[in-house]
Amino acid sequence: MTVSDLAGSDETILVAQARQSDATAFSELVRRYENKIFRLALHITQNREDAEDVLQEAFLKAYEHLDQFQGNSKFYTWIVRIAVNQALMKLRRRKTDKSVSMDEQFDTGEDTLVREIAAWDEDPEQQFSREELGRILESAVQSLEPPYRSVFVLRDIDDLSTEETAQALDLSIPAVKSRLLRARLQLREKLTRHFKRKGDDAFAYL
Repeated sequence: MTVSDLAGSDETILVAQARQSDATAFSELVRRYENKIFRLALHITQNREDAEDVLQEAFLKAYEHLDQFQGNSKFYTWIVRIAVNQALMKLRRRKTDKSVSMDEQFDTGEDTLVREIAAWDEDPEQQFSREELGRILESAVQSLEPPYRSVFVLRDIDDLSTEETAQALDLSIPAVKSRLLRARLQLREKLTRHFKRKGDDAFAYL
């Protein structure tokens, strides 16, 4: 079978075939998730070359250790966990990881914050404004410490559930909620400061 033949296959079927040394099936898994894994790695490492290394290393490790994948979670959740570990190792090797303790506790309270981004029309001026807002948001996300950035990317950008994020990062569900809340609050503060400096209160986030 070619990769195109497997394009519509269920993930569990692809994993089962890949575990039988079917390289084509594994290639389809790579094709499905490589962009998301690269984006996650780039968010964590903030370095394109390192992110490319993480992408390759994560899928290589996944292929080598497919027999250890129990199928209790989605394959994507499993590969995310491998990629996050690889990315954090990159940071440690670069000695630039100034993140807070991975075990830090934070009172979540009622975690009910919801993101809201204003709708934009498609005329050139407003399209430019939207693109500028996208760059501002990206910069704000990049400024988060790695533990918070990882949770935010998985939950609010890749749309993983709290449970899937906890599995991917090897965290408890309360820890995921804690970090997500902290990340959202930090982003809200950063964006509020930015737009106050510009004298523009038309943008809302969270």
